[in-house]
Amino acid sequence: MKTEGLVEDKKMKMQSFIIISAIVGLFACGSKQETPQPYIKPVPTTPTDKGWTFETNPVWADDFSYTGKPDAAKWSYDIGGTGWGNNELQYYTDNINNASVADGKLTITLRKESMGDKEYTSARLVTKNKGDWTYGRFEVKAKLPTGKGTWPAIWMLPTDWEYGDWPKSGEIDIMEHVGYDQNRVHITVHTESYNGAIGTQKGNSALIETASTDFHIYRMDWTPYAIRGYIDNNKVMEFVNEGKGTATWPFDKQFHLLMNIAFGGNWGGAQGIDTNIFPQTMEVDYVRVYKMIEK
Repeated sequence: MKTEGLVEDKKMKMQSFIIISAIVGLFACGSKQETPQPYIKPVPTTPTDKGWTFETNPVWADDFSYTGKPDAAKWSYDIGGTGWGNNELQYYTDNINNASVADGKLTITLRKESMGDKEYTSARLVTKNKGDWTYGRFEVKAKLPTGKGTWPAIWMLPTDWEYGDWPKSGEIDIMEHVGYDQNRVHITVHTESYNGAIGTQKGNSALIETASTDFHIYRMDWTPYAIRGYIDNNKVMEFVNEGKGTATWPFDKQFHLLMNIAFGGNWGGAQGIDTNIFPQTMEVDYVRVYKMIEK
């Protein structure tokens, strides 16, 4: 009888333990369901200027100390006559008549000649997948073309377009010049919030009296804090990261370089074109890219 009583007592204790454990577990689960963790959206923060500097030896460069077509290990071509989103009049080729290297310089040549349905040819060189960078110092020494309708540019586009199509992923214009406003050189950035399509682009310009007769150094210093543009080491433009997200600052991804001469188009041809100016050239003495030193 005592043994049976002990067994029965143990059974009752075990059942009580099981019931209590179940109740505790139920309350615990109920507690988790009743107090979900709220999602807190990260708030963009305005970066501080850490005074970033740049290495003194380039990580990528072309000094054009050879002869022939541009170095295929460093440059590719955009080809075609689509108007390039700006109603441009030229057809871009990979022809040596439009882009050639000799006497220590690259020459991009705009010509009056038919190709496809266009009456003009030119070249647009790009470093995409051969030179792509996030932050750095970009320096190009160049002499610009002249003549109404010409539209040379030294600029940068996103390599992967991670924030969407233009202008969401950004554009950096190191140098732009339009022939109807001779010697005025523009430095500009475009983003979703600030872009030329809606007249809110951020930039500045400077009058360079010998833009088409002498070589000048066009430079862009790009850090997490700001993009600063220089001509002959004189600061012309500064665009500071406002810390409001990618609509104003998509400049934390890889970009690559482009160099070209367009003809006509929305801006280049805004005051007409001169069909008696050909050929026209942009000569480039060197292109150098310097790595930003992290802090």
